[in-house]
Amino acid sequence: MYAIVTGASSGIGMHYAEQLAADYHYDLLLVSNQPAELCEVAETLHARYGVQTLTLAMDLAKRDAAEELFNFAAENKIETEVLVNNAGILVFDVLTHTAPEKVETILHLHVLTLTKLCRLFGEEMSRRRKGFILNMSSMTAWTALPTIPLYNATKNYVLQFSRSLWYEYEPQGIHVLAVAPGSTNTGLLPFPPKLARVLLRTGITMQPATLVHRALHRLFCTKRKVYLAGGWNVLAVPVLKHLPDRLVLYLLRRLKFVQ
Repeated sequence: MYAIVTGASSGIGMHYAEQLAADYHYDLLLVSNQPAELCEVAETLHARYGVQTLTLAMDLAKRDAAEELFNFAAENKIETEVLVNNAGILVFDVLTHTAPEKVETILHLHVLTLTKLCRLFGEEMSRRRKGFILNMSSMTAWTALPTIPLYNATKNYVLQFSRSLWYEYEPQGIHVLAVAPGSTNTGLLPFPPKLARVLLRTGITMQPATLVHRALHRLFCTKRKVYLAGGWNVLAVPVLKHLPDRLVLYLLRRLKFVQ
């Protein structure tokens, strides 16, 4: 049986691919828009763990990307038991400075493609009465922050869509899990080096391998709908949700997130 991992050429997606091969012995279909890096990951995992690895280099933000991926799996007679929707884009900028094409790319990738992949592969899994779908949301799904309005809004969609889909798919033998990490040590967040080290030492920033290990355990060994990763995040979310708007604006201005 195969596991499909999107955004598998680096970062968290690469760790999903490695742990699915090493710990759960799945053959892999790896998808990314970075063909050279993707092939390197696939060759490494095949050599290291003896699993079959196929790659598909494509832009998952295209309108018909989900159908293209599903058809590729069908043409290669891939029986998909695990779908990891990990591919994502994090852009730091106010909306008026974000190119319209970038807006469309984020919406297609985080919402349209993810939803259609859950629809297409979910139907196939339901016929076998077994499957696992992991959708990457974010701690920011619970917050409203400037410079990432598209990111946190679409990640809130992923969170609520996954929670609702859990009720539809669980009776059909398909477990759906939304994973909502906070700061993860992938180099994407623009923290100064000193602050990044402090966040890592205190556990506020999580190592990607740790995040993936815990997420996969909850996917395969529990029936939970949501995994809010990290003890600090569990404490922080309810606090952030109830901060007064004027205080939030004051803090954001001090941090130079808004003018």
